Amino acid sequence: MDSIANQARGVIISAIQQTASDIHFSACSDTATIHFRIHGKRIYHSSLSLPSYQKMLAYFKFASGMDIGERTRPQNGTIQHRSGQAVYDLRLSTLPIIGTESLAIRILTPAEDLPLERLFLFPAQLHHMKSWFKETSGMILFTGATGSGKTTTLYALLQSLMQQQSYQAITLEDPIEKNLNHIIQVQVNERAGITYDSGLKAALRHDPDLLMVGEIRDPKTAQFAVRAALSGHLVISTIHAKNAFGTIRRLMEMQIKQSDLEQTLIAIAAQQLLPVAGQEHLPKRAAILEMLDGTLLSNALTNQAIPHYPQSRTFSSLRRKAYALGFTSPDQI
Repeated sequence: MDSIANQARGVIISAIQQTASDIHFSACSDTATIHFRIHGKRIYHSSLSLPSYQKMLAYFKFASGMDIGERTRPQNGTIQHRSGQAVYDLRLSTLPIIGTESLAIRILTPAEDLPLERLFLFPAQLHHMKSWFKETSGMILFTGATGSGKTTTLYALLQSLMQQQSYQAITLEDPIEKNLNHIIQVQVNERAGITYDSGLKAALRHDPDLLMVGEIRDPKTAQFAVRAALSGHLVISTIHAKNAFGTIRRLMEMQIKQSDLEQTLIAIAAQQLLPVAGQEHLPKRAAILEMLDGTLLSNALTNQAIPHYPQSRTFSSLRRKAYALGFTSPDQI
């Protein structure tokens, strides 16, 4: 077991050294492959025999608090990995496949504890985003690809808001990715009877000022978020969509009425992470945003045709600006 444990830790250390956000273990007939997701790209790392993978899988399941004997249902678990003074939170997820299970590990790095001001490349975008939180009710959504830093942004926003004002803040997450101080975090667990619906009812009895829904994945969750916003609460959440305009279409596909969106939506921000070089005051990657709010959002909600998006707000324009200011390399344009 010690050798398997050392081998497993070696994979984690290698992923951290290469600034990977995720580790993917994929099993075939007689071998298993390990891939790292680095700056959004899935890169091959190594292979191991299927028996060795089974032992490593059992080690990871045991270390993260999963049921080693359960192989027919998906499971989630967490591990903390220490490297010097740094502590990395690892979120593990298994998925049953023929003959075995696949394993994915999300690496939440200490860099994700950076203050909100250090997460974004352009201070003007952060200042504009902060203006949304002057509202006391409504819905603010963040969209972007997996690994684009949406959840990191939500957590940093919550912590920043709590420092500025005494909010009664409640999160409903599936799963909870990071523990936050002075914030009520509720783990959605349908098997235990804690659904988004029951969680909302319980949360509203706690007189919240702000509700965070970890991710809007389906119509039920979308309707939950909209109802909370309509009932006079400020709701922030993430959703997967191609861009900010695509978020509106996704919500409508989830059977959310246009009139409800008009009454609740404050803003939508599509987020990407841009590799940054030679900037000591910034992390290795910083966020840029395509923001949809104000008149532009109103037009997008009321018109069938998608309105023209100001060129200055597009990702391509923001990437060119980053290169012109010396933040990034030409290949990022």
